[in-house]
Amino acid sequence: MPATPAFLPAFLPALRSRAFLAALRSSACLAACIAASGALAQAAPEPEASEDIIVVGTRPIAESEAAALAFQRNSVSLVSVVSSDAVGRLPDQNIAQAVSRLPGVSVQRDQGQARYVNLRGSPLQWTTLSFDGINVVSPEGRDARFDSLPSAIASKIVVQKAVTPDMSGETLAGNIDIITRSPFDYKGLNISAKAGGGYVQLGSKSEIEGSLVVSDRWKAGDGEIGLLVSGSYYRRDMVTDNFEIDWETVPQDQRPGFENRVWAREMENKLYRLQRRNWSLSGRLEWQPDSDTKLFVSSIYTIFLDDEFRDNYRIDADDQQARVPTGTAACPGPFPAPPAPNTTGYADICTGNTPITGTLYGVDFDARFRQTEYRQSVFTNTVGGDHIFDGWTVKWRGNYTRSVDDRTQPYLLTYTQPGFGSSGSGAVNRTTVRYDLRDPKASFFDLARTLRSSTGVLSRGEPVSRFEQLPNGLNTVNSLKAEDVTDAYTGKLDVAHETTVFGDTVFRFGLQFDQRTKEANEQDFTLSGATALTAAGIPLPLADLVAGGAPYRGKLVLGYTFDHFREDLAQQYVDKAAAVSTFKPILANYYKVGEQVWSGYAMAITTLDWGNIVYGGRLEHVKNTGEAFVTLAAGPTLITTKSSNTLFHPSMHINWNLTEDQKVRLSFNTGAARPDYPVLRPNFTFNDANQTISGGNPDAQPERARGVDLYWEYYVQPRGFVSVGVYYKDVRDILFGSSRLFNSDVLNEPGKDRSDYVLSTTINGGKGYIAGIEGAIQLQIDPFLKNDVWWGGFGIQANLALNTTEATTPDGRKIRFPGASDTVFNIGPYYEKYGISARLSYQKRTTWLSELGGPDTGGDLYWATDDELDASVRYSINRNLEVYFDASNLLNGPGRRFAGVSERTLEHETFGRRFTGGFRFTY
Repeated sequence: MPATPAFLPAFLPALRSRAFLAALRSSACLAACIAASGALAQAAPEPEASEDIIVVGTRPIAESEAAALAFQRNSVSLVSVVSSDAVGRLPDQNIAQAVSRLPGVSVQRDQGQARYVNLRGSPLQWTTLSFDGINVVSPEGRDARFDSLPSAIASKIVVQKAVTPDMSGETLAGNIDIITRSPFDYKGLNISAKAGGGYVQLGSKSEIEGSLVVSDRWKAGDGEIGLLVSGSYYRRDMVTDNFEIDWETVPQDQRPGFENRVWAREMENKLYRLQRRNWSLSGRLEWQPDSDTKLFVSSIYTIFLDDEFRDNYRIDADDQQARVPTGTAACPGPFPAPPAPNTTGYADICTGNTPITGTLYGVDFDARFRQTEYRQSVFTNTVGGDHIFDGWTVKWRGNYTRSVDDRTQPYLLTYTQPGFGSSGSGAVNRTTVRYDLRDPKASFFDLARTLRSSTGVLSRGEPVSRFEQLPNGLNTVNSLKAEDVTDAYTGKLDVAHETTVFGDTVFRFGLQFDQRTKEANEQDFTLSGATALTAAGIPLPLADLVAGGAPYRGKLVLGYTFDHFREDLAQQYVDKAAAVSTFKPILANYYKVGEQVWSGYAMAITTLDWGNIVYGGRLEHVKNTGEAFVTLAAGPTLITTKSSNTLFHPSMHINWNLTEDQKVRLSFNTGAARPDYPVLRPNFTFNDANQTISGGNPDAQPERARGVDLYWEYYVQPRGFVSVGVYYKDVRDILFGSSRLFNSDVLNEPGKDRSDYVLSTTINGGKGYIAGIEGAIQLQIDPFLKNDVWWGGFGIQANLALNTTEATTPDGRKIRFPGASDTVFNIGPYYEKYGISARLSYQKRTTWLSELGGPDTGGDLYWATDDELDASVRYSINRNLEVYFDASNLLNGPGRRFAGVSERTLEHETFGRRFTGGFRFTY
């Protein structure tokens, strides 16, 4: 065994920490339970050899399990694998959903669709994305989005949890590597197709899906040429039921009672009609002139399209916050009392109002109608070769990837009510609202006209049921074009040499160059004011826009009624506004950030009688450049910045074959998650009225971590699996949003000293840790029975992760890491026999921190506990044809966020159950 690496003592404090020791003690209980299951399986008689033959196409779960476990078992590091079955099928529509059932993986959803991935309680940006080992920047940047990647492009998905030297150092939590199909995965001509359709319960909408893979191989001299092309398409039409409440701490509220001073400042319904689509095209041409040489070129294009129409009705509750009575004594006189003259009752407990129930008088009720056309695409192209000769293996790759995040908003129409007036005289043209927010799962408010007495006291008038019955008018027409483009070039060389050093050692070396540039551009136009809009020929009353619109088909009890706005009329309005307006660049939002990375690694894999050791390090030199505009009185000025750093990431992994079927893995690893591109932008925008500045931070440093993992794995023959493990990661320089004094004169102008303005930006904070326990089991009864009985087809796939995390914010608070749930649980009982393959899948993750908040948000922002139940059934008619039925979101659980405490709902959105069916064909 090699000498102990010099960096090993750095991990000893982590191993002695109370959090890690607690995790280790807890793992003993979990290991005992799981090992008991493994012992039962081990005690079962071995199956006859003939019973272990997989019939292609009739045992998809067994086929995918066998392939995944074979890859996982032979890996020299800690991985979890999702593999397609023997005919190349994955059961889920996108990559995020496909990996969500693996141990230690939790997902964040958007409108019911799995989108982002948290690995073992870590933030989103700590997980990298790669295609066939080439790291790819997601359209959104380092927060890799996986819903834009259809699972149809993958033959297997490898989740690498322990970082080895040949992986990018920015892989702090892990990497999700999408292994694409090769024509040499098949013996010859292969055609696989899928077609299906379904029903979305909420709104009575539909969805369709389809995919096609065609592959073949031909003799070429002594070798072969293979070609594979594939495509996929998915579309879902849906509506959502959404209400949102924004909270704030109201400093004027000083009377006894409700001392937290947190009130609902906005109450709104966002009611979506949308269509989501994914489609992909890919191709791979591969030449193998002999068994030791492979040359290939591959190309993948995948795009996620999100087209939305949104009806947004909003109560601006704090519209007149400056009028809130500021008395500090208990309420005088009778209780409840009418509001003080010319006030709305907001944050006034003397009126009987509380933060969650009450009545507001003469507040602004506005409506906003929006169309969005969001597009996220990845176009990645790779050329490469593998060569084996005289104990040497050389692999080289060249890659170009273009990622595009298009955030275009064709129009936003804003309707507002008349002003309140300096003495409240305009309140009679505004809305009185009764609100009831006591149920965290329901938000209710109803509408009435407003009355005003001669002394200025406001009261409730006659009820109204629709917004257009109240005074209102079109205020602005806005159109936005926004696109972020990332161009990335990668050159990569890996060399391996087999030697007899230490008995049997493979030395590996590699060099890599990455050049990435992200550029953000926005332009828009706004036509506002009654005079300008009327001159353009645009009607002002909302009644014109909603007359004849489709009725609301959701399930929310709103307290008022409405018809959806007419998309054709809205487009006419924006066309008329465009005829008299001009798109102009939004210079304040422009930035261009470049990243150049030179890296190299050296590692060795020494195989001994009892297992192997993987050890080495990676050196990375990073250069960053940035440019953005700062606009002063003299005009916009282009600001440029440069920075660089060099980091070394050592690691060691020990894989001990405890028995023929049992492994113990011990890993020590390091990494550094680099700041995202918007953080590195050098732009500043300022507000002189509020004396605030916001912007990026080109001086932000990577978040650094040292981690240790200890896992026991038991491969129950022929294809069962049991594991339990503990992990600990010590983190420094954690990035947080922060507010502090600007303390610089670079934005000063004559008569304007901005050095003492409050700057909101992202800075490196304190230290933290992530610790946890992870267990998994997958077993089927059939392989352990001598006789063929029907109940042998039952099996189970389950895993559990328990996390504890802590991070120190810039102001010294101790919080959980954003994105970390205390508990993540997956269980999937299934039955597979006689051509039937049926599975239930239940997933649950407990509350997690979304982002830090403050007085303007009512506290830190959290996602509430999320659970999902899905079901799928397949039946193989023969080895070429299969029919399937899937049911998704059977619990119809909401996506819910809250501010500070669970009772303060921030957002509640439901999406409805979905049912799809169709066929799969393989030739």
